[in-house]
Amino acid sequence: MNTTPIKIISINKKAKFEYQVIDSYEAGIVLLGTEVKSIRAGHITLKEGYSRVIDDELWLIGAHISEYKQGNQFNHEVRRNRKLLLHKKELRKIHSEVKEKGITLVPLKVYLKKGRIKIEIGLCKGKQTHDKRETIKKREQEREINRVTKEYR
Repeated sequence: MNTTPIKIISINKKAKFEYQVIDSYEAGIVLLGTEVKSIRAGHITLKEGYSRVIDDELWLIGAHISEYKQGNQFNHEVRRNRKLLLHKKELRKIHSEVKEKGITLVPLKVYLKKGRIKIEIGLCKGKQTHDKRETIKKREQEREINRVTKEYR
């Protein structure tokens, strides 16, 4: 059993609310040195990010990685496109799935695994308004149950 510790750096909470996650994949990400230091400090935002297959390669587009404070002139662009690393078999499967209407690739979370920065990409389908309302109702019911059980401890 593989029990390597992972440290979650950032979670895209909006993705879980806006989309229904069908499948998820772990991908490596090609980064510059200042980007790595900035991500390790927790300065990454995935809210506006998405992924796209371009020329048989998977790219992360629109994710915001803040500049590293001590980076000086060697700092990176904040919103540059970043290449994601996957096995070719996974990439082909993702590419065929994305061709379907309504399927989107969304970054779900960024984490450290064995000292490497990994990103979890989800194959997602957009939720309708009534689905979002159901999600809110379920969340409120869980909070209510937790509150009541906490009172009787």
